[in-house]
Amino acid sequence: MDLKQIEKDTRQITMELLNAANLDAKDAVVIGGSTSEIMGEHLGSHTNIEVAEIVIKTIVAILQENDIYPVIQSCEHINRALVVEREYAKMHNLEPVNVVPVLSAGGGFATVAMDILKDPVVVEKVGVQAGIDIGDVFIGMHLKNIGVVVRSDIKEIGKAHLSMIRTRLKLIGGDRSKHF
Repeated sequence: MDLKQIEKDTRQITMELLNAANLDAKDAVVIGGSTSEIMGEHLGSHTNIEVAEIVIKTIVAILQENDIYPVIQSCEHINRALVVEREYAKMHNLEPVNVVPVLSAGGGFATVAMDILKDPVVVEKVGVQAGIDIGDVFIGMHLKNIGVVVRSDIKEIGKAHLSMIRTRLKLIGGDRSKHF
């Protein structure tokens, strides 16, 4: 596995998402992924902490440089709970839950997030403005309405399928209404 290429591609797609999503300061991006899928293996079968560190550290650094909160999805074993900064949880009145993601129950991304975020807590639900899904782990449950696909020339991170999404305000009122 070419770790330098994974880092390069991760950096590029994160910048592409930020450019497409037009986020405001203090908005958030959900990141979900499977290191097993990145390695070309079946979801949840070959968790790789080194790959998780490269992907999560790269994305989190870029988001923090842009004053955007990272929201990292854990695996199904802990109900796809999310690792967030305590400050973000307080801003959005999110109630922390009592679990510590580990490789065997939480996955690589969430495990790394617990180590690198300043003051991490785990919450069950958010509604964020954009997302990165590496390996088809279904981040949609954590997005605000309405989702708009963000395309990239990069289709995979490692061997894992890549999907990105941003959200927009609902358009209401039909043809006679004026929208911005």
